[in-house]
Amino acid sequence: MSKATPCFCTTTHSNPDREEVADLKARYRRGSVGDVEVKQKLATALNAFLDPIRERRARFAAKMGLVRDALADGTDRARNAARTTMALVHDALDLGYLEKFRGQ
Repeated sequence: MSKATPCFCTTTHSNPDREEVADLKARYRRGSVGDVEVKQKLATALNAFLDPIRERRARFAAKMGLVRDALADGTDRARNAARTTMALVHDALDLGYLEKFRGQ
């Protein structure tokens, strides 16, 4: 048996059908499975994995106003958290030391 190709390894690890994987491995060891079949099975497994993600993306794409609102809200919360954190850093590193001496 030759060393397994990346495509074969990906196919066997991404295919949830353990029976099919066992059959592929046995035929691979005998040298009786071809690259085309392995690639077709990989495409099938990857599409089965990606289909729910694609469906979810389509649902969000149909509601872009809600997506933009969620992004804007998250951005505002992140900015506020960053502002608070940077104020703590500024104080901890005493980066405002020059302001203490201005006006004296």
